[in-house]
Amino acid sequence: MIPVKHRFLDHPINPETETLIIGTFNPDASDNQAEFFYGRSRNYLWRLLPTAFKEPDLKGANKQDKLGFIAKNKIDLIDLISEIEVEEGQEANFYDGYIDNKVTKWRNVISEIDRLKNLKRVCFTRKTFADIPNMKKRLEVIQEHCKKKGIHFQAMTTPARFYKEDKQTEWTNFLLNGSK
Repeated sequence: MIPVKHRFLDHPINPETETLIIGTFNPDASDNQAEFFYGRSRNYLWRLLPTAFKEPDLKGANKQDKLGFIAKNKIDLIDLISEIEVEEGQEANFYDGYIDNKVTKWRNVISEIDRLKNLKRVCFTRKTFADIPNMKKRLEVIQEHCKKKGIHFQAMTTPARFYKEDKQTEWTNFLLNGSK
């Protein structure tokens, strides 16, 4: 088995964050070309976010532009998983159903949430949990923690695979209003 760390584990969460977006895992593998969170070609988060704020599309933009956008809009990003252990040849397997039982280190998302004094909303970038029972358990604890702190938590339609107007509406409403 081969250990694979999260590619952006050293990304510091901005203490001014009002919106925290939780994903699953971005492997530090040679086959992964993402230079920042949600940077793969079939992911549209960097179109969804700026469009919600009536700003230019950042899909394909460089990391510095994305960092500037999230700082300006008080958004930040974190993933549930810090490290996985996989079979040789699976280092860049992004499928959550595969990764779910390969986790060797979880990220302490709750401690990050507790550091964010201005946090208003948290979302997880997926709505379905059928094939990710271990991640689901972690998310349920995070959701309950948010509820106790009065922070809106929402599972969102994944930003991956395609861009559609109803997906944009859901993300815009969450980002601007904290709800559907």
